[in-house]
Amino acid sequence: MAKMINKTLVLTYIYLLIYVLLSSGVILYNKWVLSPKYFNFPLPITLTMIHMGFSGFVAFLLIRVFKVVSPVKMTFEIYVTCVVPISAFFASSLWFGNTAYLHISVAFIQMLKALMPVATFIMAIVCGTDNARCDVFMNMLLVSVGVVISSYGEINFNIIGTVYQVMGIFAEALRLVLTQVLLQKKGLTLNPVTSLYYIAPCSFIFLSLPWYVLEKPNIEVSQIQFNFWIFFSNALCALALNFSIFLVIGRTGAVTMRVAGVLKDWILIALSTVIFPESTITGLNIIGYAIALCGVVMYNYIKIKDVKATQPITDSLPDRITKDWKEKRSSDGESPRGGVELNDEEAPLITSSRLSHIGRTQLGSHTAV
Repeated sequence: MAKMINKTLVLTYIYLLIYVLLSSGVILYNKWVLSPKYFNFPLPITLTMIHMGFSGFVAFLLIRVFKVVSPVKMTFEIYVTCVVPISAFFASSLWFGNTAYLHISVAFIQMLKALMPVATFIMAIVCGTDNARCDVFMNMLLVSVGVVISSYGEINFNIIGTVYQVMGIFAEALRLVLTQVLLQKKGLTLNPVTSLYYIAPCSFIFLSLPWYVLEKPNIEVSQIQFNFWIFFSNALCALALNFSIFLVIGRTGAVTMRVAGVLKDWILIALSTVIFPESTITGLNIIGYAIALCGVVMYNYIKIKDVKATQPITDSLPDRITKDWKEKRSSDGESPRGGVELNDEEAPLITSSRLSHIGRTQLGSHTAV
């Protein structure tokens, strides 16, 4: 029994490492593809539509052709009232987030993403899914001050890129709140494959309008290079990230995932300065981000404490592993333990009706899937 628990723990941390590497890799890959200084494919909507089309196609094959995953019971009413609005904000957050890569550095984008809890808190209050609290408000104020300081210290500050990124963050925050208000209240549980199957095609359609207006003319008049293997591998990495998250959410808890998210952000900031030499980090950047990160950590602590207060009996990871080992796994594989929803900017489609609070979803924000 002890050997099995140790083996499972090792496997869990291997999955966590894969998630961190894939998430960081996809973000850096997208930046490299979009940047005019490198691969020079400055069409973020087109890139996002490639991701959506590829992901939706693979999900269709898995569900309808190979029947590896069973589709959920989706009525026309649920699709129109739930999936469509969620897909609209999902597509918007992808569009805005990817466009930011054209104007600001990966490091600065990660620093701005510290605003995600602030945006989610505001949207949750507006939509009535959370209450205004003094302790959370003070944390949000601390995060905001940290981001302002970090922005002030940014050498290559670009107002267009900053606005796009902030808009993407708020669009993603609203998507999260809508997921709780609409999907979860309908009792609909989606795993990564079924999420892609239903949401990716709808997001593709929403993105087609801004693509036709903003990018189609540029494709016609300019010499845009298209390398099949570059875009195929890029979309494949994003898809692999979705599946790695599916593996991770079933083996860990909220605290571990938040630590992994913070670790990923620091890795991205460090790697981006090495891979993209034009990305310069100043002392004021680090100070501001550290202040914002303190606010995020305290916010996560408050939310975890709130969750534990509603769950009198909380098993430790070894206890949960032992319990799960004794119990048979469900046939459909949809059993995210610990009620964790990953909000990763590259794979934000994971949703679960088992979630009870929007505050559990603070791992990142959003740019491309």
